[in-house]
Amino acid sequence: MREASFIEGNKEKWILIENNLRNKINVDPDILASDYMELTNDLAYAQTFYPRSKTKDYLNELAILAHQQLYRDQKSSENQFKRFVQQEIPEAIWQLRRPLLYSLLIFCLAIAIGFISAQYDLDFVRLILGDYYVDMSIANIEDGNPAGVYQGGSELGSALAITINNVRVAFLAFVLGVFYSIGTGYILFSNGIMVGAFHHLFFRYGVMQEAMSAVWIHGAIELSVIVIAGGCGLAIGNSILFPKSYTRLESFKRAMKTASKVLISTVPFFIVAGFLEGFVTRHYQVSIWLCISIIIASFMAIIYFYIIRPYQLARINGWK
Repeated sequence: MREASFIEGNKEKWILIENNLRNKINVDPDILASDYMELTNDLAYAQTFYPRSKTKDYLNELAILAHQQLYRDQKSSENQFKRFVQQEIPEAIWQLRRPLLYSLLIFCLAIAIGFISAQYDLDFVRLILGDYYVDMSIANIEDGNPAGVYQGGSELGSALAITINNVRVAFLAFVLGVFYSIGTGYILFSNGIMVGAFHHLFFRYGVMQEAMSAVWIHGAIELSVIVIAGGCGLAIGNSILFPKSYTRLESFKRAMKTASKVLISTVPFFIVAGFLEGFVTRHYQVSIWLCISIIIASFMAIIYFYIIRPYQLARINGWK
């Protein structure tokens, strides 16, 4: 084969590979491996038939770049982890921004309903929280320790039990999305009603400020992440209800992949919330300003990671 024919038959392929490599576009490792094999085969052919040509030198340079890229992707798990956290998760959050907003609205509406219902029906709190919990809370309020419920048990045992329970609730909010979002809506609504009734209990006895300074030490993260998990569940349910131009199965697969990335991002926050509830909340009476500082820092972390950062990257990368 003449060199000109060899170039003509492969130049489009080489140009595409070169653009990916030189422009530092993130390439799927499987595609990169395939491209690398193509380059080495073409390079071997050029070395055999055109040993002194510029084509051989060009292919050799591309093969070196592809090898470096492939080696980096295969060997550097740390870089892959950074890319996952810094790029893939924010992009997934951005794609789910509407279901996340709907989840927040449902949860806030449920809190308001729970609080207002307790205001007009004195037995509503007992119906939602149970007689034992209400009587225990009232006894703690009378003893001057409204959030005393968080001081029971060992610190480590409480932290582990709380973390496991929080992950269970989030998992249910996520998985029940397959029931056309109804299951997720139920989890969000029932938990929101409970939170609203819980707040009203302390409001009724005039200790809401003190109690909430304890509850929101861990609740800022805990409740925020339940809302995020709920948004993931709604995204899954909506993918089945509204598949757009995809088949329902394909739409479901795509939503599940995206939502799973967002759900994975919540695990460290759940661990932090469990730690705070097990080790810090029980000491809420030490300093009101320390409580407020932790609450503000927690909300700032959630807002930055799930709102500000995805928005910034969306503007930079042109995500839709």
